[in-house]
Amino acid sequence: MEPVILQAKMLTKSFKRDSDSVHVLRGINFSVHEKDCVAIMGASGAGKSTLLHLLGTLDRPTSGQVCFGVNQVDLWKKSDEELSRFRNETLGFVFQFHYLLPEFSAIENVMLPALVAGKTDRQARGLAKEILDFMGMGHRIEHRPAELSGGEQQRVAIARAVILKPKLILADELTGNLDSENGKKVMDLLLHLNQGLGIAVLIVTHDAEIARRIKRVYTMKDGELLTS
Repeated sequence: MEPVILQAKMLTKSFKRDSDSVHVLRGINFSVHEKDCVAIMGASGAGKSTLLHLLGTLDRPTSGQVCFGVNQVDLWKKSDEELSRFRNETLGFVFQFHYLLPEFSAIENVMLPALVAGKTDRQARGLAKEILDFMGMGHRIEHRPAELSGGEQQRVAIARAVILKPKLILADELTGNLDSENGKKVMDLLLHLNQGLGIAVLIVTHDAEIARRIKRVYTMKDGELLTS
């Protein structure tokens, strides 16, 4: 088995609602290995997206640890600046809504993480063109998001997520706004990145068709993670 790269240890998340506490996550223990492909299923409100945000350091847990890498470094011991750099260089995020910048072309959107990481404009453009060509979007690189179909927009979002060759892609309902044909194409692409490039993938979804294509599937219920 490949080494563990991401591990949640007794992860909890609670919110205050009036005088009560709402427990969204209840002591989650969970790991992702290098080159892994994992799905987390569950009903709306089960805590799937909350868990994904904690694993991706987009939100802080109430208690517990999120550790990364072979040395299992506790990410929450990093400064905000270190976490921001870690997210940009090590993780790739893809959401149901693509969050492309409407005033930028496809290639300019994809270039952004590379520019933030300190690449020159020429270097970033070269990397972006390479990944867009790989994804079959080479003929659309100068089009703005409004000029692209939903499936094309999501492919651009995935290209942006993987331009720096992250260790792990975190995907939250990435096909939720797509029809079945485009959803299948996007999943084909994500699985190709996993199997062809060895990028680990963690998908949060309510779609059983997607889950059937994934190696390892968990179900989130009442704030707990169960093996399907």
